[in-house]
Amino acid sequence: MEATDRRARYRDALPQLERPLFLTEGGLETTLIFHEGHDLPHFAAYDLLARDGGEDVLRRYFEPYVRLAVERRVGVVLDSPTWRASRDWGERLGHSPDRLADLNRRAVALLVELREEHETETTPIVAAGCIGPRGDGYVVAARMTADEAAAYHATQVETLADTAADFVSAMTMTYADEAVGIVQAAREAGVPVVISFTVETDGCLPSGQSLRDAIEEVDARTDAYAAYFMVNCAHPSHFDAVLEPGAAWSDRILGLRANASRLSHAELDEAEELDIGNPEELALEYVALRERLPRLTVLGGCCGTDHRHVEAICLAWTGA
Repeated sequence: MEATDRRARYRDALPQLERPLFLTEGGLETTLIFHEGHDLPHFAAYDLLARDGGEDVLRRYFEPYVRLAVERRVGVVLDSPTWRASRDWGERLGHSPDRLADLNRRAVALLVELREEHETETTPIVAAGCIGPRGDGYVVAARMTADEAAAYHATQVETLADTAADFVSAMTMTYADEAVGIVQAAREAGVPVVISFTVETDGCLPSGQSLRDAIEEVDARTDAYAAYFMVNCAHPSHFDAVLEPGAAWSDRILGLRANASRLSHAELDEAEELDIGNPEELALEYVALRERLPRLTVLGGCCGTDHRHVEAICLAWTGA
């Protein structure tokens, strides 16, 4: 199937391909740790679902973003809190494969409940089954081949594909081979997939590969199966200079979930306090990207951001 035909098929499941603005949440883990004082070993928010009252904690986290979208009459994409809910991280947290699969399913079920409660004609709510890198989200250590990555991520991808999730969202990818493997696993499972890369302050992936080369490589090796690409866990100033308006690879970027801070990944790792930046300033930097990324439709935040940042982005974007 041609890539253009495939994306046409996705339209019912992925309304963000057709509408002008969908919001996302902000930084889930940084909000829960720094603002609410929750302990998240290994940055694993999904572990809350294994604790008494944890589902209520996550529901309270998502609700401000849903209310904002409803009030502003825009769509919203909600990512399940399963970024760390893959095999290696589950083993570190003491979860058996069956328990891990159940927690993945419960995470998506929570999003579906929110959709049933809050979705309106002017605010479609899209549920994404979120997966993260096998290793660290900032550093490339032990690399996998694409086939190894497909084999590793297949279990979680297949679990999410059997839920009501509209697509699989692979966040904070640090090198192309792992992204290729995730796309291969999603294609095998018959579920749409979105790939989101993170970059360093020079606009390149932690692997050293350019953002352009990474997107083009993933598309070339997977027949452009990914519905679209995103950038997350980096400040706009880290990558705005490498964008090429009008280039085919830039037009594949439909989403942005930036950090509030301008600090590098290494500096963020060493920081003892959360840098929330300036929500209004961050919002204006999003608006400034419009000419360079004219197909942007999915906007939210990552580390250090919360509902205040996403509201500022929404107001600036709709008012520009």
